[in-house]
Amino acid sequence: MGIRKIRIEGDPILRKQCKPVEKMTPRLTALIEDMFDTMYEANGVGLAGPQVGILKRIVVIDVGDENPLVLINPELLETSGEQVGDEGCLSLPGKVGTVKRPNYVKCRAYNAQMQEYIVEGTELLARAICHELDHLDGVLYRDHVTDGLRDVE
Repeated sequence: MGIRKIRIEGDPILRKQCKPVEKMTPRLTALIEDMFDTMYEANGVGLAGPQVGILKRIVVIDVGDENPLVLINPELLETSGEQVGDEGCLSLPGKVGTVKRPNYVKCRAYNAQMQEYIVEGTELLARAICHELDHLDGVLYRDHVTDGLRDVE
């Protein structure tokens, strides 16, 4: 469909709280397709509404396991374990930082047809879910970085 402009740190929209999606519309369906296209074009694994200038609780994730996810109005139900590793973000290009995240997450969300479902993930998927859900509340991964941001090598 279309590639959208990714908002970069400093854009005030990235620090705003997103609103829930009440119903699926053709515009939101097109937005979800555009978000996937934009994420793939930028070689990302996840993208949230505010990163393309839309203050809606919508996230797309693809960690390369043949199962791309659409998470509408997602909420974490359960987390456990711990992983520490480098994280980056399409809204902070060229930077990485060490972040501690849960190693397991369970999340309730709606899919693109507004059907409720549960997704569980570990490792990279757990990290991606937490990272993208943070975006919906105006939180950037840099807020969790323990050792300062570094340039990508």
